[in-house]
Amino acid sequence: MLVAVLFQPISGFGVELTPNLSEKQVQRTLSPAARKAFFKIADAWRIRDEQARLLLGGISNGAFYQMKAGGTRTPLDQDRLMRISLLLGIFKSLNTLYSAKLADAWISQPNSNPVFGGETPLAYMIRGGQPAMMRVRQLLDARSAE
Repeated sequence: MLVAVLFQPISGFGVELTPNLSEKQVQRTLSPAARKAFFKIADAWRIRDEQARLLLGGISNGAFYQMKAGGTRTPLDQDRLMRISLLLGIFKSLNTLYSAKLADAWISQPNSNPVFGGETPLAYMIRGGQPAMMRVRQLLDARSAE
């Protein structure tokens, strides 16, 4: 009886389940849109290919350029889908907080926030990987909520 109460939706709020990124079918379904979104973000942010490869977790040159050309049907793994998801959230938050021009430039500007230690947010995320991307996402989401 208690379990049934815990899983009832709160009035006015829907129940949204997080997709299981470890399932192959979910990976196959999400990968085409994730690849497309990633390259649009990389283009908007004017990220060099080497930096883009590192944001994806160090993907090889061959696999990266095949993916960029749209020539791969191989699903992205859980790690890459999560990285792209975080970057999408960062992109959305930046565009909520700033004009399009500043939102796209922010990622490559040195930042005085102690989190970045004077580095650019891009350098911080490349160096720190997924945990750093999560931190940037949290920072921007907190600013958006103010």
